[in-house]
Amino acid sequence: MPFSVGIVGASGYTGAELLRLLAQHPEFDLRLATGDSKAGTALADLYPSLAAAYGDRTFDAYSPDAVEGLDIVFCGLPHGVSQTVIPDIRGRVGHIIDLGSDFRLHDASLYPEWYGADHVAPALLDEFVYGLPELFGDKIAGAELIAATGCNAATATFALAPLLEAGLVHGDGLIVDLVTGVSGAGRPPKENTTFCTVDEDVQAYALLTHRHTPEIEQALTERTGVAAQVLFTPHLAPMNRGIIATCYGRPAKDASTDDALAVMSAFYADAPWMVVSERSPSTKATLGSNTVHLTARVDPRTGLVMAIATLDNLMKGASGMAVQCANLAVGLPETTGLPIVGVYP
Repeated sequence: MPFSVGIVGASGYTGAELLRLLAQHPEFDLRLATGDSKAGTALADLYPSLAAAYGDRTFDAYSPDAVEGLDIVFCGLPHGVSQTVIPDIRGRVGHIIDLGSDFRLHDASLYPEWYGADHVAPALLDEFVYGLPELFGDKIAGAELIAATGCNAATATFALAPLLEAGLVHGDGLIVDLVTGVSGAGRPPKENTTFCTVDEDVQAYALLTHRHTPEIEQALTERTGVAAQVLFTPHLAPMNRGIIATCYGRPAKDASTDDALAVMSAFYADAPWMVVSERSPSTKATLGSNTVHLTARVDPRTGLVMAIATLDNLMKGASGMAVQCANLAVGLPETTGLPIVGVYP
């Protein structure tokens, strides 16, 4: 019998991507798709691409009672909202996968520092498993509460974790130079994401203060056991979706490019969506898939090690990863219902 599934906050871009994936998932049965600002609106009116799967189905209004008895609930809510919703629905459902950033950090004191507000449910932070399957899959399997990794943090962590764990680079002074598409800012219009603002422009933002910095450091430190210190600089580029992170570290021991690639290949040997190659990764190669493309270089001239990762921010960086986490949580093969090949051109 299929697992019953609900989405709380289905009207944003991550919600739309979840709806697309669930329409083709052989074991998940969508029972609820809330969107309070869009309640009563047909899914296909907001996202015509969903019309063939959902017909005249409308967005539901949210209430805690509406999720009662569901096997899985995905929360695709703005930051700060999940921490008010999840305490009310926990215990009513089997598994909760939060796509937001409300439960990713274990240390409650980091929220006012990086997010500008105290956490309203700090007691739950240690109960959430960090949802990065390639690094923490054993903890995700069977978990009740999962905080799916953010797209920026996932890309940077995928690139750096193999090198850090193998001792090829030092943990301090890591640099992450990342370029992201506009869909990462969400569906609601903002002054800095209008067409005329982003078209023909690339801009760095949140210099030294981006809120995903401690998430990257936490993931790298917990997986590798090496205290990670990261300078993270994101750039907004005029593309709909996609992320590429070029990361740099100081070598901790002598190694060649072949050594770095071998370390990366071994680290992801059992991960079905990780493509390690000497090719320079591109964002379009990942479009519409749950796949990550990676490479690495050791530069003897500058004495630096470089690692690059690309992924689709709405798939592997959000909804695809959330479905992967849900598969693991309920005991399905993690690949169930997820595309491995990207769309091109």
